[in-house]
Amino acid sequence: MVSTEKNILQEEAMKNKEVKRYRIDKRGFTLIELLVVMVILAMLAALVGPKLFTKVGKGKQSAAKTQIELLGQALDSYRLDTGHYPSTSEGLNALVTSTGATGWDGPYLKKALPNDPWGKPYQYQSPGTHGEYDLFSYGADGAPGGESENKDVASWE
Repeated sequence: MVSTEKNILQEEAMKNKEVKRYRIDKRGFTLIELLVVMVILAMLAALVGPKLFTKVGKGKQSAAKTQIELLGQALDSYRLDTGHYPSTSEGLNALVTSTGATGWDGPYLKKALPNDPWGKPYQYQSPGTHGEYDLFSYGADGAPGGESENKDVASWE
């Protein structure tokens, strides 16, 4: 009997050691370890973030240029049908709804008239100062001129 009790006590002692070892091995991260990881992530974001934001601005400039080209194609189709470009007062809406022009066979856009990537309407003048029409966006700032993302995007450039 003594050996059986001794075996039971030894087994319980072994289980207690295993439980303690499990608790020691499975404890969480310390506060300092978490802070070090957060500092490293913040430094990476500070280095990479500005480079990504310039790509967003260039992407919007590129999207505006593509939309202007597509609107230009729609204006050319309008001119082929009617014999003239829409006037400044008719504007780009003449591509979507008839203004009563003879030969109008629209709509010339598959969807509604888009705004520029910054949410502002495209500027249209006919006759234009750079050609038969001027079609442009003032960029992110919505004002003439500018650099980088604020640069104007125009059909004649």
